[in-house]
Amino acid sequence: MQGCRMAILRMFLKGDWLHRARILAFARMLLALQIVGLAVLVLGTHGAIVPLEKPTTTDFVSFHAAGSLAIQGHPELAYDHAAHFAREQETTAPGIGYQYFFYPPVFLLLCAPLSLLPYLMSFVLFQTLTLGFFLAVLRAIMGHAGRGWLVAALAFPPVFWTLGLGQNSFLTAALMGLGMLLLPTRPFLAGLALGALCYKPHFGILLPLVLLAGRQWRAIAGAALAAAGLTLVSVLVFGLGTWQAYLAAIQTSRAVYESGAIDFIGMATPFGGALLLGLSPAQAHGVQILALALTAVAVIRIWWGATSLEVRAASVAAGTLLAVHLALVYDVLLLLLAMAWLVRAGISDGFRAGEKTVFFGVYLALLVMTKFLVLRGVDPAPPIPLGPLAAAAILILCVRRARSGLVGAPRPLL
Repeated sequence: MQGCRMAILRMFLKGDWLHRARILAFARMLLALQIVGLAVLVLGTHGAIVPLEKPTTTDFVSFHAAGSLAIQGHPELAYDHAAHFAREQETTAPGIGYQYFFYPPVFLLLCAPLSLLPYLMSFVLFQTLTLGFFLAVLRAIMGHAGRGWLVAALAFPPVFWTLGLGQNSFLTAALMGLGMLLLPTRPFLAGLALGALCYKPHFGILLPLVLLAGRQWRAIAGAALAAAGLTLVSVLVFGLGTWQAYLAAIQTSRAVYESGAIDFIGMATPFGGALLLGLSPAQAHGVQILALALTAVAVIRIWWGATSLEVRAASVAAGTLLAVHLALVYDVLLLLLAMAWLVRAGISDGFRAGEKTVFFGVYLALLVMTKFLVLRGVDPAPPIPLGPLAAAAILILCVRRARSGLVGAPRPLL
């Protein structure tokens, strides 16, 4: 009996039980579950299930309101909480909860034209275009992996968080994925794509380090040009005073995220994980600084050596979630990007023992995170930092692939 249990455990850890049919069956069930869940939440937030005590809204209202203020000639008021909140309520309904806007004026270049459309139409357009962009990048990464990848990708829990909240994570992941795709053949264009991430600047924290380690000089030039160019355009369009208002506003963001106004279980970084475990904000910042140092060393070593593009790109996507102070559940979309790169490596060179099991575990961990976020206040979350643990697991797979060669014939996943 003991030998049988050990054999089952080895089979589970190795991951051979996760063949195409099982993966697609799991993905279809998860996708159907989340579609139903999203429909229930949409109906619930509009009072179609039970009466609401106060109106609800989405994160996207923050973008729309900021863009509207910019269009009307007052871009600096996007960083004035009172003025911004007033515009959010004008856009949706009085009494909604405030959605902060801590993005640099570069992002206003996109928010402003979006605000010319009515809120709901703008929401749908933004999500449709950015989701399409992201899926096109994923398709290019997956290559000839078959069509099953689309079901597995759409079933990834952060996809529905991004759609439901109207967040910009599709755009962030697409720009990072496109930059890595273009790096071998169009390094300057790759740099332009990566430089465009300056609209969410902390997500580029590892990029200068890895591009230097990889001796990607043309990509560095492209990234610098894109970031500098977009910043200059934003200054010319919105004025230097808007940047001054932004820099003043972000000084208050630290207190917002330390306060628990955003559920710690929904944070995907070591900082958020430390707060969830009960550490003080000062201790949590210390944990994050240590995680940044360890992650930077690991990712730089991967890029310094003769490692494949797939492993390099996956390490940046996963490592970013461990390196930044703030990343929320929808930002974990970067792990789908990282797993897509590792699946591409597995299809090319063979999957290592345990890789598919880790992928499966990441899906389950994020599904559990979703459950606690949806039921917050009803079913308190346990002090388990699921987001950073999932990111660390994927980064460990990258380090392992970089340190050792693969043995075995290529086997398709989907």
